[in-house]
Amino acid sequence: MAHTPSFGQWLEGARPHTWPNAVAPVIAGSGAAYFAGGFSWWRALIALVVAWALIVGVNFANDYSDGIRGTDEDRSGPLRLTGSGLARPAAVRGAAFGAFGVAAVAGVALSVVSNPWLIAVGAVCILAAWFYTGGKRPYGYRGLGEAAVFVFFGLVAVLGTEYTQSGSISWVGLVAAITVGALSAAVNLANNIRDIPSDEAAGKRTLAVLLGERRARSLFLILLLVPIPGTAALLFATWWAALGFLGAPLLLPAAAPIVRREAGARLIPVLGATGRALLAWSALTAIGLVLAAT
Repeated sequence: MAHTPSFGQWLEGARPHTWPNAVAPVIAGSGAAYFAGGFSWWRALIALVVAWALIVGVNFANDYSDGIRGTDEDRSGPLRLTGSGLARPAAVRGAAFGAFGVAAVAGVALSVVSNPWLIAVGAVCILAAWFYTGGKRPYGYRGLGEAAVFVFFGLVAVLGTEYTQSGSISWVGLVAAITVGALSAAVNLANNIRDIPSDEAAGKRTLAVLLGERRARSLFLILLLVPIPGTAALLFATWWAALGFLGAPLLLPAAAPIVRREAGARLIPVLGATGRALLAWSALTAIGLVLAAT
């Protein structure tokens, strides 16, 4: 029987360890906008609300959809409200729609002052968030989750942030978007590597399941190393971009459990470590771009 979750349980269900995936692209995109001479703090703040609400919404949507399918009944990851029976499925679904509503309102406001055509982009983002594990044919069950994360929390989030402030996108923003997208996809892949046994048993064909554990771990390490060439590419814009290299040591705690072939609950710290590396690279790179343009 479902109970009424505490605030702490709702917070855990919102999966705060994934929030860097929302904050980092706004920081990186704002840095690119500043470098291009078009930074706007209040537009950056609205973009942050959109990104944060979307990731909270997709987390609750995944909790609901996976829970009602029974794919969360035997997993080693963080708390799931629906699968654990702590919350009624309708309540978790309502939390997801509420977060999507916040993202929609903030997104429309940002689009109106930037470019009304962005409303369509926002609608696609919300649909993608829901159908990741929702609907009759969720694309997250068909190995497309990491690609979607790369596109929406990398390319769209970073370049959208830059565009709504500077009115254009730049190659600097594109490099930042690719790097942020790669690390965001790595967070998602780490989660799916951990869940390979339970996902295989439930018929959930994530990219990690399709690739197999060995190749999935190799792909994770490739994605994790993208900030190195990303930073090197940005040196052609400014030597201040070298600050991004200072975040390299943070890649080691994320890589170590993957290299050691640890499994189950021992892979949970990889998500947080990768998120911290993502946040650090975005912040350091943005600082470098700001210093270069100041």
